[in-house]
Amino acid sequence: MKIGNLDLGDRPLLLAPMEDVTDVSFRVLCREQGADMVYTEFIPSDGLIRDAVKAIDKMRTLEEEAPVGIQIYGHIPESMVEAARMADKAVEIAGGHGADIIDINFGCPVTKIAGRGAGSGMMREPDKMLAITRAIVDAVDKPVTVKTRLGWDENSKIIVELAERLQDAGICALTIHGRTRCQMYRGEADWTLIGEVKNNPRMHIPIIGNGDITDGPGAKQAFDRYGVDGIMIGRATFGHPWIFREIRHYLDTGEEMPPLGVKERVELARRHLDLSIKAKGVPRGIYEMRRHLSCYFKGLPDFKETRMKMVTTLDVDELYGILDYICERYD
Repeated sequence: MKIGNLDLGDRPLLLAPMEDVTDVSFRVLCREQGADMVYTEFIPSDGLIRDAVKAIDKMRTLEEEAPVGIQIYGHIPESMVEAARMADKAVEIAGGHGADIIDINFGCPVTKIAGRGAGSGMMREPDKMLAITRAIVDAVDKPVTVKTRLGWDENSKIIVELAERLQDAGICALTIHGRTRCQMYRGEADWTLIGEVKNNPRMHIPIIGNGDITDGPGAKQAFDRYGVDGIMIGRATFGHPWIFREIRHYLDTGEEMPPLGVKERVELARRHLDLSIKAKGVPRGIYEMRRHLSCYFKGLPDFKETRMKMVTTLDVDELYGILDYICERYD
């Protein structure tokens, strides 16, 4: 699969952009675990153009996580275009590797974003969505891609026609989450319309499917049944960054990879913590690891007390000691 001149190989697996999840430490770890491409957290266009420190910081990427997409969102056309220009020049502004692509978020369903017309709120204003997309394509040098949903609600699933119009606006790839905005993350993702977009003879850009892919068999079915060019994985990566390795193993061999033992999970959690502290220091690097840490050890018996200690301490040595204890007790 190619996005512009960027070659991601056959049946690539991509890490979805997720607020407060896909920070630099998690992106690097997922690349090490087999993700073919990763994305930043979604960055507010108004924050970028105000030079807000947090927004600028989110735009900084590293060489070891490349290829990486910088994703922006917003509802004001002028702000979106200026933010895209900044993402295009992320190396000069934020340092690091910069962006291999610029991705536009037309998919986030949370009320504070969609409710003001950004993210999947744009599904109610497709003409405005297209105008913003076209203006960004014209304003930047990097390939531009879009991530969106099937429609606003059950009665307005416009993605088949919208995909053609987005392609005509100049995007280089389209990611489709198989739910409407009103579904949020409820119910099962509907891949039938994703497949309809992919099999539309007018479509020639890569189509990436997203929604409910949690294992190798599910990924293989999505590739085989719906013909998508790539798969984007989101919530299933929480505390499970090696999911990319598992899925790739299944796609390549037709067999499921043996489950990771506790020792291997501890090693990955330690690596993740190392990366987080290196990137953000203490205590921030620990605070922002908490959402991940307990997820690494789901299913361990009698783990509640250990989990509470792990997600409350700010002492680095104590945290590493807890990881050692988990390895000794459960492996």
